[in-house]
Amino acid sequence: MILSLDSVSKSFGALKVADGVTFAVPKGEALGIIGPNGAGKSTLFNLITGNLLASGGHITFEGRDVTRLPAMERVRMGVGRSFQIPQPFEGLTVFENLLTAATFGRGGREAEMVEDCARILEETELLRKANAVAGSLSLLDRKRLELARAMATGPKLLLLDEIAGGLTEAECTALVATIRGIHAGGTTIIWIEHVLHALTSVVQRLLVLDFGRVIGIGAPDEIMASREVREIYLGLEV
Repeated sequence: MILSLDSVSKSFGALKVADGVTFAVPKGEALGIIGPNGAGKSTLFNLITGNLLASGGHITFEGRDVTRLPAMERVRMGVGRSFQIPQPFEGLTVFENLLTAATFGRGGREAEMVEDCARILEETELLRKANAVAGSLSLLDRKRLELARAMATGPKLLLLDEIAGGLTEAECTALVATIRGIHAGGTTIIWIEHVLHALTSVVQRLLVLDFGRVIGIGAPDEIMASREVREIYLGLEV
């Protein structure tokens, strides 16, 4: 397993935002995470990346306990992520954004990163915008840049946080094709998303969160047919 969570919990005073979360992700899998707003999905990503430290339980990455490791150390081990709202360095070019992410995320010299950044720009369909200032990009290209910056850190595990949100159907289709290509290249993906048709076109399994608890994990068809999932996530009385 590339990632394992064992009874991971997180509390802020009396508020429990992660409650005994346990699951594992094999290397090379694409796992989708769904749940209503406030279910603890982004908190879960923050626990995996080290932006938040767990109150209890254990997180293991490639066989190593990373529960107490800081975020930067996890990045350099191979845990990369995108954020729901892209926040590039708007005054830098697209290429400079990638080079910055690669240099700090991998800890190497800039000269060693240039060729790989160019490859990532091509893979994310941003090569034509390499010299464009990031602040001038459309929403789709900002999403692509957010994805590219995460890839520039050299992730073995890529966490995507609602990256398809706000896009048109055509834009979403184009971005999903890029994500599918990244996954086909061997990168393990965990993806939080409300755009279900985009998510299920890529992932092999779905995990459902509600009030910080895992209420189901399995094949997408099986999960979406679950009575509990339909009642909690879709708001339906079955």
